[in-house]
Amino acid sequence: MARSLSAPGAVIQEWWRRLSPLPGGKTLFSIAVGRMAPYTGSIGARVEEFGGGYARWTMRDRKKVRNHLNSVHAVALVNLAEVASGTAMMSGMPAGVRGIVTGLSMEYLKKARGTLTADCRCQVPVVTSEMDFPLVAEIRNSAGEMVARATIQWRLAPA
Repeated sequence: MARSLSAPGAVIQEWWRRLSPLPGGKTLFSIAVGRMAPYTGSIGARVEEFGGGYARWTMRDRKKVRNHLNSVHAVALVNLAEVASGTAMMSGMPAGVRGIVTGLSMEYLKKARGTLTADCRCQVPVVTSEMDFPLVAEIRNSAGEMVARATIQWRLAPA
């Protein structure tokens, strides 16, 4: 039997509330998100902040996510931006609204190397009928330079 939730991201927000203050809790939370979405888990990203329509994730630069140009692969960057967008949306989506990604575009601004951080902030508008809603996730290197910017198109509708 399906459970009724006050908001679509209520369960994941509850897990964050329980795990994030514990030693290793953010890592456990990140692994749980990666298990819910196995492809997302393949890049080994870790959540740093989550809640209130905001998410910040980091990803270490390692051989598994590199390309032939000795930088982080474009698809790993897309994956990082998408998980930041998805968790920001989940933590900001009010009760009575559902959403799905319908498009994603990516700008690659410079080679991505080192530890990368993706940030996404989301303030969901009032949803009375189906609508498209773009979110932007920015990826920066450890020097704070933006290496990529994603625009993730969400289709929102009343639940």
